[in-house]
Amino acid sequence: MPVVPGGAYQQGPTCFDKMKLGFTIGFCVGAVSGVLFGGFSAFRYGLRGKELFSNIGKVMIQGGGTFGTFMAIGTGIRC
Repeated sequence: MPVVPGGAYQQGPTCFDKMKLGFTIGFCVGAVSGVLFGGFSAFRYGLRGKELFSNIGKVMIQGGGTFGTFMAIGTGIRC
């Protein structure tokens, strides 16, 4: 095993880095759930074409932003 020179210790991620990662993971999970729930509800309302994709995109951003924010807050509390 190589010897590490004194004072050159590697540090772990900062609390802000962990919060960014929590937001990113939460945003991805929220966006996927937004596609599923938004797609089913849009089909139920009878949306097709441009209106369908517009509605699904809006629900993706809303769900991703909400869940990402809560994941970032939860990660910040754990730091």
